[in-house]
Amino acid sequence: MSSAPATASSPRELRRVAAATVIGTTIEWYDFFLYASAAGLVFGELFFKPAGSQAATIISFATVGVSFLFRPLGAFLAGHFGDRVGRKAMLVITLILMGAATTLIGVLPTYSQVGMLAPVLLMLLRILQGLSTGGEWGGAVLMAVEHAPSNRRGLMGAYPQIGVPIGLLLASGVLALMTGVVSPGAAFLEWGWRIPFLLSFVLVVVGIFVRRAVEESPVFAEISERKERTRIPIVQLFRKHWLLVLLAALTFAGNNAAGYMTTGGYIQNYATTPIADGGLVGMERTPVLLAVAAASLVWLAITFFAGAISDRIGRRNTYIAGWIAFLAVIFVLFPLVNTGNVWLLFLGLSLFAIGNGLTYGPQAAYFAELFPASIRYSGVSIAYAIGAILGGAFAPMISAWLVAETGTSLSVAFYIAGVMVIAFVATLLLRDRTGIPLGPEHEDVQQRGHFVWEKAA
Repeated sequence: MSSAPATASSPRELRRVAAATVIGTTIEWYDFFLYASAAGLVFGELFFKPAGSQAATIISFATVGVSFLFRPLGAFLAGHFGDRVGRKAMLVITLILMGAATTLIGVLPTYSQVGMLAPVLLMLLRILQGLSTGGEWGGAVLMAVEHAPSNRRGLMGAYPQIGVPIGLLLASGVLALMTGVVSPGAAFLEWGWRIPFLLSFVLVVVGIFVRRAVEESPVFAEISERKERTRIPIVQLFRKHWLLVLLAALTFAGNNAAGYMTTGGYIQNYATTPIADGGLVGMERTPVLLAVAAASLVWLAITFFAGAISDRIGRRNTYIAGWIAFLAVIFVLFPLVNTGNVWLLFLGLSLFAIGNGLTYGPQAAYFAELFPASIRYSGVSIAYAIGAILGGAFAPMISAWLVAETGTSLSVAFYIAGVMVIAFVATLLLRDRTGIPLGPEHEDVQQRGHFVWEKAA
């Protein structure tokens, strides 16, 4: 029984797919993380200041979370059309939507200029970002994994995954440049924060050009030839595989909650809030942003390594190693941040990045191998979106509230550790399906054997 795609992709096409997925995903997540970082650094003061300093921070982080609530809608729409029309078209559409929303944020008036209209417009554009993100990830990972031979799915799936830390690196790096060189001090609040958002327009044009050059997924091409497209994929998904969706979502929730300590802007805000305003650390913005950017390089390297090694030791074993690494350092992270030393901050974030990479690198192949071909786009996208809501959506806001209520970051460490333990248990309940055939001719095998209490497919 072959597990190769119906039409094997040439090495040249694999390189093209790898480039298209990593470039497109990098741009998508640059936009997304740029907002999250700005929420921690400037949006509270510019858009929500009348609520008071501490409340403005919590509301600003809440807008980060609101976009996650719209990810399932984006996942539903992109999943439906991705399973019926194709992966490639959805990749281009979601990239355009994200780029337009991000660019428009760069020209928004602030609260001092137009009053309540400013936060309303900001929220609407953040919702558009959520719709885009909900649909983009599933298409990117399926293009990468479904083009790959069975023994390189983890490696190929790691390319769209490393677009996430690269996006964080770019977002943090550009913001650090703006705060430290181009527009230091008051100039950053006045106009400097807008420049990184406006740069998105150029990046999106490049991304669209690259993605349009890639061929459609061989698996979807075979589905089209066989005329076996499911009419309403989401109905079949929840009718037959609701428990699978839930457990897959819980595995991602742990990674997402932990990851959003940095990507959601929480650490940036926690480390830079002045002590006079109720902060516990009071560091300068630029060194904190540089530490986050440098730690994202560690995350990138571990993510790529984890995707590749999962082809050898299995997706499940790689995940388990990641949960252990996470739990080993979660109670070390905040004490290192609390020192106010930028090098110890970098050390804490780098240690944290090990678990983050081990549970993110294999995710593309892991999710693709869980769901049947005919509903795969819907399955991976919706599980991802639900996991993001359960995990990272309001993690920064909850963390800010916990510190405000308890006066200590230890409460945040216990909160994140609890989410990780739930994700760890969900991982143990799912069977490793590394190397399972992905083509529509093997749909009967793909429909069963997902859980440890079942017989293997």
